Amino acid sequence: MVMGLWIGAMWAPAVFAADAGGKALFEKSCAGCHGADGKGNPGMAKVLGEKGLNIATKETAKKSDEQLLKVIAEGAGKMPASKLSKEEQKQTLGYARSLAK
Repeated sequence: MVMGLWIGAMWAPAVFAADAGGKALFEKSCAGCHGADGKGNPGMAKVLGEKGLNIATKETAKKSDEQLLKVIAEGAGKMPASKLSKEEQKQTLGYARSLAK
């Protein structure tokens, strides 16, 4: 039991750092269109005519990480390809997934 607590204590800071990094990356690179809450920026929906700006949906949650990372990396529709590194894309996806909860 003590070992489990020790491992948890060692692992927790890394998880929180990844969450914080993912949030900052999402806010910088994604929130302008997808909104801070992932439900879409209504102003951008009017400009872009995109209904898929809401990423905090069950449909998005059902997609695999690989599917979503491909969209992030390559873009889709009017969404441009990401300029983030592969690791930053993973962090951003992790944070984006937390918005659907």
